[in-house]
Amino acid sequence: MRGFLASSIGVATAAALAALPLALSTPALAAPSQGAAATPVAPAGSTQSLPLGPLGPAADRSPGVPGMSTSPRLPESRGLPPREVKRFSLVGVVWDDASTQLSGRVQVRTRTVATGTWSDWQDIETHNSEHAPDLDTRESGSGRVRGSTAPLWVGDSDGIEVRVRAEPGAGAPATRAGARLPSGMRIELVDPGATDPVTVVDAKNGATGTADEPEGDDKGDVVALPGMTMETAESSSANVPLAALGAKEISALDKADSTADAVLASEGTLSAAARPYIGPRPRIVTRLGWGADESLREPGFVYTSTVKAAFVHHTASGNNYACKDAPAVLRSLYRYHVVSSGWRDLGYNFAVDKCGTVYEGRAGGVAKAVLGAHTMGFNTDSMGVAVLGTYTSTNPPAAAVKAVAQLTAWKLGLFNRDPRAKTTLKSGGGNRFKKGTNVKLNVISGHRDGFATECPGKLLYAQLPPTRTSSAKLQGRP
Repeated sequence: MRGFLASSIGVATAAALAALPLALSTPALAAPSQGAAATPVAPAGSTQSLPLGPLGPAADRSPGVPGMSTSPRLPESRGLPPREVKRFSLVGVVWDDASTQLSGRVQVRTRTVATGTWSDWQDIETHNSEHAPDLDTRESGSGRVRGSTAPLWVGDSDGIEVRVRAEPGAGAPATRAGARLPSGMRIELVDPGATDPVTVVDAKNGATGTADEPEGDDKGDVVALPGMTMETAESSSANVPLAALGAKEISALDKADSTADAVLASEGTLSAAARPYIGPRPRIVTRLGWGADESLREPGFVYTSTVKAAFVHHTASGNNYACKDAPAVLRSLYRYHVVSSGWRDLGYNFAVDKCGTVYEGRAGGVAKAVLGAHTMGFNTDSMGVAVLGTYTSTNPPAAAVKAVAQLTAWKLGLFNRDPRAKTTLKSGGGNRFKKGTNVKLNVISGHRDGFATECPGKLLYAQLPPTRTSSAKLQGRP
């Protein structure tokens, strides 16, 4: 396709869209300008996967440093000596068997590209299995899913050192040689890549297009973009008619317009009971807007029947990012979830950065009940919202908390859910509730409410009660 003209791509896009899972009810295909060459689409980013070997002997390392001894009576330790590597910005450790827990300590040091200096040792959150597809689902049984730590954002780096030491505890096999680590451990070094600006912005409720925007009405014409892949067209089309095909963002709407827009998008399926309580729609940066490489995920979408609850998470990836870097953080998380962990797509349905920007997560349409992989045991009939960062001992920014309230007021409102209410979900199995157990939960819950975990961090979790109140107020509930 790289040599095709834009007019050829327009025809190919139209043909592909006819077979997409989402029927495009109102838009018509707008022909691109004749003679414009299609820009090749290069997948953004890369992943380096390096095996972790035994560490030692102790005499070759600094004395007294955890994980450096190879004594057969001490816990197993593995790692990677300092080495120069290709540039990366996010790290995580994976292993072969997703059902095996890593009970131990994982630490990394990285070398910053800008200064050439090495960081201090940084801990990586090891307990990450609770962010995963439900058991006994097609996604969890694909044969590609691996065990993984939480990812850690370290910024632009070109050097890495790793040490992992097993610690006795639940999930750590004990032998005469001490606590053991999972087999097949590797350090994943993720480069988010850079994305070229797309010459289309959301025309929803906007003015006539400029030289960088295709012309069309404000109800989301399907526009064939030069260089748009079929995977990108599939993902973007899931948000039509909320936004045009190729939109980088979905515009914010006030409460009245949000309701009218939801009625239109639902094609008459939105219940009358839900219509009075749909909150104002926040601005949402689409997958195209944050630069998702759609060739990474599995094709097609998987839906659940409704959205009864919203689970709030933190990504536990650290707070060392600027808001301008949030799209790169998200591209890295996406690549780590799919390429390194073996999931079908990004696990979360939405992400929120520290400045309060909302991002589309797992593909399938922001207004739809997309099945995620965020809260093991409770992904069915729920949505997952992840605030980028770690909020165990750091207060979440007010802008991020406000954005969670705005997003839930809108999305839960589409399904007539009161953010202050309780709901019942059936557990798909986890470490807190047995499979098949009916569990009463808050409509806006923290991850820890459905699974024994620290997520979403103590301080973000403390913000959920006022978030429920704010979300209900935005819906206009008495």
